[in-house]
Amino acid sequence: MAEEKKLFKVKIDNISVEVEPGTTILNAARKIGGDIVPPAMCYYSKLQGSGGKCRTCLVKVSKGSDADPRPMPKLVASCRTTVMDGMEVANITSPEVLDARKGVVEFLLLNHPLDCPVCDQAGECHLQDLSYEHGADSTRYEFKRRTFDRVDIGDKIQLHMTRCILCYRCVFTADQLTEKREHGVLGRGEAAEIGTYIQQSLDNNFIGNVIDVCPVGALTDKTFRFKNRVWFLKPVDAHRECHDPKCCGKTVLWMRGDEIFRVTARKDKYGEVEEWICDTCRFDKKEAKDWIIEGPRQIERQSVISQGHYVGVHKPKDPLVDVLDGRQPKLLLDIHNISEVNKPNVDLSKIQGPAHSDDFNKK
Repeated sequence: MAEEKKLFKVKIDNISVEVEPGTTILNAARKIGGDIVPPAMCYYSKLQGSGGKCRTCLVKVSKGSDADPRPMPKLVASCRTTVMDGMEVANITSPEVLDARKGVVEFLLLNHPLDCPVCDQAGECHLQDLSYEHGADSTRYEFKRRTFDRVDIGDKIQLHMTRCILCYRCVFTADQLTEKREHGVLGRGEAAEIGTYIQQSLDNNFIGNVIDVCPVGALTDKTFRFKNRVWFLKPVDAHRECHDPKCCGKTVLWMRGDEIFRVTARKDKYGEVEEWICDTCRFDKKEAKDWIIEGPRQIERQSVISQGHYVGVHKPKDPLVDVLDGRQPKLLLDIHNISEVNKPNVDLSKIQGPAHSDDFNKK
């Protein structure tokens, strides 16, 4: 009989949970769920090595463990700190944590451009949510914002380096998911940027996944660029038989009527991709006939997107047909060919003087 694994008991915001040794504080909080889960802009559970860069998940460890009850001297990143048996953590119950998180958000917004009205990420941007919940009303930064020259990395992906917060997610995705990685972080300090060094396109059948993992609008879909806003579209679950063994074929179609504006991977309530999809499914399959539609996608995170759904994935019935007693609306647009009201009794060219109402049929 296998020996039963010992679980560590952890208390986060006075809520107890038992987790396996080696679990981070962030994942322990996610096991509890709700508002006590710290935000994360760089951590991604499916990407090895991610986390520890954005510092938005800072928490306060008020008790290290039962063996050593001393508190940790300063705030720690919950995505990189593993739990101990008897540990006590304060997140939203600590004013110190909330104040530090507000400062982190202010740093993230120092160079981030205020172009949300024209950004395709608006409506599903984690930085928007974070700044709304923890951001300040104004910035104290008085210097010019950091800007970068435009770099062309292909015909499918648009890179806006001025929006990037250097979370490294796209680098880890390309490194761990694709067979080759052409891009990375170049430079240091304020000159650090995502790039290819020698300018070239990101050419790989799974490189489109960097769009889904990006928490801001730094990497967007060129095929969807400026075509519509996400809150006007209806997310629909769909799947297809993909010939690539690494692709799950399970996607979300963003539709308006019968038109598919974009295709994305399915994400969980923390905004992380459930299963990866290939570029063929993402960019090349934009016809409804290419997919087997399952039903409306339930958006779990608070968003205006969750309010827009097709009921039963059926197009709503046109009420105008019932109002017209079964007649099709196109008859109103072609009344001169259908109706005989304006058909004259005689040839108007043979009438001496102007035509009168008596010269037309009356029905």
